[in-house]
Amino acid sequence: MIRVAIVLPAFNEEKTISSTIEDFHTHLPDAEIWVINNRSVDSTESLARETLERLKCHGGVINEPRAGKGNAVRRAFIEIDADIYILADADMTYPAFQAHDLITPIVNGTADMVVGDRHSAGHYAAENKRAFHGFGNCLVRDLVNKLFGAKLADIMSGYRAFNRRFVKNYPILVEGFEIETDMTLHALDKRFRILEVPVEYRDRPEGSFSKLNTFRDGMRVINTITTVLRYYRPLAFFGTSALIFAALGLLAGIPVLGDWLREGYIHHIPLAILATGLQIVALILAAIGLILDSITHQDKRQFECELLNR
Repeated sequence: MIRVAIVLPAFNEEKTISSTIEDFHTHLPDAEIWVINNRSVDSTESLARETLERLKCHGGVINEPRAGKGNAVRRAFIEIDADIYILADADMTYPAFQAHDLITPIVNGTADMVVGDRHSAGHYAAENKRAFHGFGNCLVRDLVNKLFGAKLADIMSGYRAFNRRFVKNYPILVEGFEIETDMTLHALDKRFRILEVPVEYRDRPEGSFSKLNTFRDGMRVINTITTVLRYYRPLAFFGTSALIFAALGLLAGIPVLGDWLREGYIHHIPLAILATGLQIVALILAAIGLILDSITHQDKRQFECELLNR
């Protein structure tokens, strides 16, 4: 029998945790339901335990003392053993009846990760009240698609299903809400099979509040873009930086070169020092990019070999 584990990271979700558990138990009665209580200061933990006991549902509550959704998911993937994992938010925004659509490709062996696509059917655009979040999502999505030659519609969806192979070969280093983007990047970089399935997306019920913050998460989007380039495409990141410094060095060196051609003597000594420094920095950045690109390639080779031997 295939073991299915539903993972519900939760931080102060007392308004919705019981309904979320009931919804998933109704549609997947044989699945284990695990609530990862992430430092909640309300009744989330007690309500989750009461609901699981009342429904006689397999699973339980795991407490993760380190703040952040990434830490919660990391704890779940370490401690929970299953054949198929379903990740969802504990706020009733994702319909449990569509969990079957997510796990079917996993069961059939046609995907390693199935993502619930909120955008294709227009549900997210209709329910999302934060325009900047939508803009940030599109910005990161387009960058990732361009760098990896992918055609993904929703890289930040919190509704996903994974096979055991993906979960047990995914090192989680991020701590916060960037976990979904990191999952997508890992899957693309390591050539896991990704499939998107359109799902409905509902706004939070009245009285339930989002933990997202426009300014803070906007900074995270910028940081994510930088991270994508630095970690997954180091040659492009450091190579572009090297070109910028080289161009600045050339601009600073124009008056210096003019002095030398006209008089055979350099009057702009500070500019000569600046131009030399900028060119040295450009060379260093180019060298760093080449070295890290080689390391990244070797890391991929090692990962593939380890995957074959497991």
